[in-house]
Amino acid sequence: MRPGSGSAPDAAGANWLDPTEQVAWRGLLDIHAQLTAVLGRELLHESGLSIQDYAVLVSLSESPSERMRVLELARKLAWEKSRLSHHIARMVDRGLVRRERCRTDQRGAFVVLTAHGRRTIEAAAPGHVAAVRRWFVDLLTCDEIATLAVIAGKVAAKITETQGGCGDAGGNS
Repeated sequence: MRPGSGSAPDAAGANWLDPTEQVAWRGLLDIHAQLTAVLGRELLHESGLSIQDYAVLVSLSESPSERMRVLELARKLAWEKSRLSHHIARMVDRGLVRRERCRTDQRGAFVVLTAHGRRTIEAAAPGHVAAVRRWFVDLLTCDEIATLAVIAGKVAAKITETQGGCGDAGGNS
């Protein structure tokens, strides 16, 4: 139950959302779906990258060595390891990334950003950032952005605290 909330579980044990909570929750789900769709369409049209490709490339480009263990990348993206493996295979075929065995752990592998992948993300980023601004950032005040950042931090911290992060990224990296 939310601190200060007056709602209590019903006979079946469900603690239903009040109308304001329901509008907030459904609104979050709706804008996430709508933003993902519009940003994904624009990104694909402008750069040939899917939103998933972009997420992988951003994660790798922000890593100091432009490489990450498969399991670490799966956790960061909140993807199952099998989903990531299939996606990485397609990106390898396009020359955006390469897989590299871990020299110290023969079961482990790295996903490494290629020079082509670096050029691709650098070419795509300005247009994607402009779209994020157009569809999201520029519609909000500085205070609203700051509040949203606090909310996102609270939710992410709770998930990390209780589940050790997002996704079902089990298995060897």
